[in-house]
Amino acid sequence: MMPTRGRNARGFSLVELLTALTILIIVCGVAFELLMVSMKKYRSDSQLLNTFQEARFGMDQIVRDVNDSGYPPRNNTQSNQTPPPNTYAVTPFAWGPNGTYPNSPCTIGTNCSTPNGYDLIIETDIDPANKNHVEWVRYQLQNTTLYRGVVSKAGTDPDGSTGGLDVLVPYVQNVMNNPSAAQLAAIQATYPSLFPGGNPVPIFQYFCETTPQPVDCTSVAASTHDPPHIVSVVVTLIVQAPTADMTTGRLQVVQLKGEGRRLNPDY
Repeated sequence: MMPTRGRNARGFSLVELLTALTILIIVCGVAFELLMVSMKKYRSDSQLLNTFQEARFGMDQIVRDVNDSGYPPRNNTQSNQTPPPNTYAVTPFAWGPNGTYPNSPCTIGTNCSTPNGYDLIIETDIDPANKNHVEWVRYQLQNTTLYRGVVSKAGTDPDGSTGGLDVLVPYVQNVMNNPSAAQLAAIQATYPSLFPGGNPVPIFQYFCETTPQPVDCTSVAASTHDPPHIVSVVVTLIVQAPTADMTTGRLQVVQLKGEGRRLNPDY
């Protein structure tokens, strides 16, 4: 005989089912909200990390290029006669415009287009083993993108040779060293000490030969305020992540500093 349920046995009432369903919806909603917050934080942190890594890679390469500037010097060409100019570095840092390199003096920030706080041309042999002689390496900030270009040294116009769109390629994105007024104000609202005096921050700061130690080139006599007398370059990169922090709304900005010193002591 099949057992029969007692007369008093019953299932869940509608009220109990609705209560349980309400509790389940609340728990799921809280869990989903926590999940969304975690995903936003992960995306935000990933963007900041990618920005930092790109800036760090760019900084390391710039410092390496500056450290190699001026190689090889003329006395390393092993020739009793004047060697071809493309086989050695006439000067660690090249400049323009056409007609000023390498004989005409070029006062930094005055009568030459490079080097300046946002534009630098380095003269070096990147890969001596390939016997491809000397290259001009250029870094130039355009808006918020730092470009890099490399060409084989030829002729006497490093500025014109390295300035074409077929040479310069985007290297570090979202560089905020020279932002617009609106961008600068927005960054200063979150990072008030990042731009001293509310002024843009040069990427390249040059130190020239003096005794007893190198000093900022802008503070030395005009006779030594030129590219051949540069002994070191301090590099500052201020880079902003593409989006603000997704949980706080704060702009995400990193600042990196490095220093490179030219290879050869005297020119």
